[in-house]
Amino acid sequence: MPNSVSLTFPDGSVREHDAALTGAGLAESISKSLAKKAVAYSLDGTVRDLSDPLGTSGKVEIITREDPRALELIRHDAAHVLAEAVQELWPGTQVTIGPVIENGFYYDFARNEPFTPDDFPVIEKKMREIIARNKPFTKEVWSREKAKKVFADKGERYKLELIDAIPQDQDLKIYAQGDWFDLCRGPHMASTGQIGNAFKLMKVAGAYWRGDSNNPMLTRIYGTAFADQAQLEAYQTLLEEAEKRDHRKLGREMDLFHFQEEGPGVVFWHAKGWKMVQNLINYMRRRLDEHGYQEVNAPQVLDKSLWETSGHWGWYRDAMFKVTVAGDDTDDDRVFALKPMNCPGHVQIFKHGLKSYRELPVKLAEFGNVHRYEPSGALHGLMRVRGFTQDDAHIFCTEEQLAAECLRINDLILSTYADFGFDEVSVKLSTRPDKRVGTDEAWDHAEAIMSNVLETIRTRSGNRIKTSINPGEGAFYGPKFEYVLKDAIGREWQCGTTQVDFNLPERFGAFYIGSDSEKKQPVMVHRAVCGSMERFLGILIENYSGHFPLWFAPLQVVVATITSDADQYAIKVVERLKAAGLLAEADLRNEKINYKVREHSLAKVPVILVCGKREAEEETVNVRRLGSRDQESLKLDDAVKQLSDEAVSPDRKRRAA
Repeated sequence: MPNSVSLTFPDGSVREHDAALTGAGLAESISKSLAKKAVAYSLDGTVRDLSDPLGTSGKVEIITREDPRALELIRHDAAHVLAEAVQELWPGTQVTIGPVIENGFYYDFARNEPFTPDDFPVIEKKMREIIARNKPFTKEVWSREKAKKVFADKGERYKLELIDAIPQDQDLKIYAQGDWFDLCRGPHMASTGQIGNAFKLMKVAGAYWRGDSNNPMLTRIYGTAFADQAQLEAYQTLLEEAEKRDHRKLGREMDLFHFQEEGPGVVFWHAKGWKMVQNLINYMRRRLDEHGYQEVNAPQVLDKSLWETSGHWGWYRDAMFKVTVAGDDTDDDRVFALKPMNCPGHVQIFKHGLKSYRELPVKLAEFGNVHRYEPSGALHGLMRVRGFTQDDAHIFCTEEQLAAECLRINDLILSTYADFGFDEVSVKLSTRPDKRVGTDEAWDHAEAIMSNVLETIRTRSGNRIKTSINPGEGAFYGPKFEYVLKDAIGREWQCGTTQVDFNLPERFGAFYIGSDSEKKQPVMVHRAVCGSMERFLGILIENYSGHFPLWFAPLQVVVATITSDADQYAIKVVERLKAAGLLAEADLRNEKINYKVREHSLAKVPVILVCGKREAEEETVNVRRLGSRDQESLKLDDAVKQLSDEAVSPDRKRRAA
């Protein structure tokens, strides 16, 4: 067959086809029913328009609307329909960019009067009209001169800037849906009708053009879209549940922390919140002790020369808080930085004094306070802050020890997550990024070791732990494992990391004395379990919706009185609980018991012990647990024992077993 291409299909079969055949024609040649369902096709992993000719040989797949890959196309097309709807309703509005994002899409508009959520019903109605027209998406390649003239005539000045930003060696594609068209890289589905009606506009926000505060402010309309209504409704239910669990809301109700303008991006911990921080740190200290770590503390402020040596000054200087000290003596004029990470300080501690191969691995851990400048728009409660605590550790070992140490770290991370109720965890190996330090040989070696460890993690778990490769997402100094946990409502959070570093020890001249009495360079492994302690606590608050297990709650028991006759007995009960190691308080206020119970339930206190005159006389307590309507009357001794047993943390239970 002249000008033919060889196509490999999902079932492994190989067939010859005309190179000029389009994706639509290929689907038609397979079956008419498939052609009706097709929305795009994939050639060697690249999704293409159905109107695109095959052109070259490769692995081919027809993509239907039910294919997970079609979701991005649905959302991309919905963004175009949103833009058309807005311009039909409000002529003169300029369109800028409208990308697909996680869970949806957005489009930025330039209009004198910003849009509000009140505009959503009329926009959604117009979008449904456009979808019902079922106009085909058609693609043309224009010259830059034509494109600039057409968009200039339409008054679309932002599009002119986008055209200028497109590299000269790239085609300038125009996609039309009926009479409306837009500058776009594609691909798109065959027609607007394939979008369906499972979409919803979610919110509006201000956004500077190209993210620059010196540029005009635009209105960004966010939306989401799914393949069917059931998926959209499930997503909306998830959002409603997430809103109920929002750690910022629960933080206020539980009196844990707050933020204020004078300290943007740093946490004001209240007494109960700080107790949670200490609970988490103390738990991690016990786990580190089990695994042979030494806790250290490196300085908070260090001269920039140290960060220049480490490479952080060149890579992350803009994200570092810098301090210039101007003393009376010119020798004191120096530039310092608040540490954004702990690793250079730990190298200095390792270097202090000769180390023998017999001492390796050396495991240095620190709950280090670090500071990184995050843009104000990126700050989000405990999840994204400028000042936070890392449960950071660095392991200095030999190459022969590396694989075993990575597996030990894996065991620590997975068991920690399990202690907090996270059983669904995945591990991703992030490989070399484009911008990196070190030789290709060193990267090859590190990635080979990590790949073998990843396979061991998968097989040892009986395939329970999902593993995958994340190409190009490694740190600039080495490959890394990223641990992603799934919370109670199915959201994924990346927390723990294991990062191999052959670079930093070399930069700082760190060494140990080998068995041959020669200097050897150690491998350095950066390791975090929680990552940011603040963020991990935010995740825990939302995962538990504030209903913490008794062992982790910042206040475990409140003893509430019905009448003042029971005040002295309530005080005695609190003393007994505290003597048993429980965090307990008495509520002796002259308020109705239902009011007290409701208030402490809102504050998510796990256990309320109610005491009245009869309980005082009989030395009993009425036990009420958070989230349950049931009540249980117990002898005081039995209640104290039951609660103290329940309040033992999982790691201590393992030790006692």
